[in-house]
Amino acid sequence: MADREQPVTLRTRKFLKNPLLGRKQMVVDVLHPNRANVSKDELRSKLSELYKADKAQVMVFGFRTQYGGGKSTGFALIYESAAELKQFEPHYRLVRIGAATKIEKASRQQRKQRKNRSKEVRGTAKTKGAGKDKKKK
Repeated sequence: MADREQPVTLRTRKFLKNPLLGRKQMVVDVLHPNRANVSKDELRSKLSELYKADKAQVMVFGFRTQYGGGKSTGFALIYESAAELKQFEPHYRLVRIGAATKIEKASRQQRKQRKNRSKEVRGTAKTKGAGKDKKKK
């Protein structure tokens, strides 16, 4: 874990206050020489210190590491309250930071198969012999 002690520099640009959505939004440049990358959790804690906000109200996403390493660029949103975060953020991003639970559902293929099986049964009661004879004519 010597990797976590390496220095990391955060630079924000394109800073914008968005009062309608109750947040500050910005592009974040992360300089991390001698490190492969920086975890989103670590970035959230550093941004919360920098902007004096609660870590639970900071959302970071879309980070890409430059070719050759040493620098990553991504996007950050700092909400004014947890209620606004829950209201405006997509559910999958809330799941990532632990603010919501993932909805467990059957796989896409299983749902499609179930739908198609139910299509065969819908409508009036079908007799085995008559239905097949009508299709041949």
